[in-house]
Amino acid sequence: QVKLVESGGGLVQPGGSLRLSCVASGTIFSRDDMGWYRQVPGKQREFITRISASGFTVYDKSVKGRFTISRDNAKDTVYLQMNNLKPEDTAVYYCNTIPYGANSWGPGTQVTVSS
Repeated sequence: QVKLVESGGGLVQPGGSLRLSCVASGTIFSRDDMGWYRQVPGKQREFITRISASGFTVYDKSVKGRFTISRDNAKDTVYLQMNNLKPEDTAVYYCNTIPYGANSWGPGTQVTVSS
């Protein structure tokens, strides 16, 4: 069973940066495509970026040019470097495999962008 634990969120001013981490267990991480998602109250969880097992990346237009996804297979960890944060980036951020299928979601990490 896949277990995912996100961390690194917090309160940041507009224009600031944060780096999120997600540690995965119960899976052969190096073979998995991984993705980051976010959710605000009352809305569906939305995809924002993904990285393939080989390192190919895809970004939603809302974060392209500001966010960077990366991975460290030796640590079973996927990262999300977020720069030039905007108030509309405020959300709970989650990671999961792609496809996530029947995987449970981790607790997420709250990112709040506010002055």
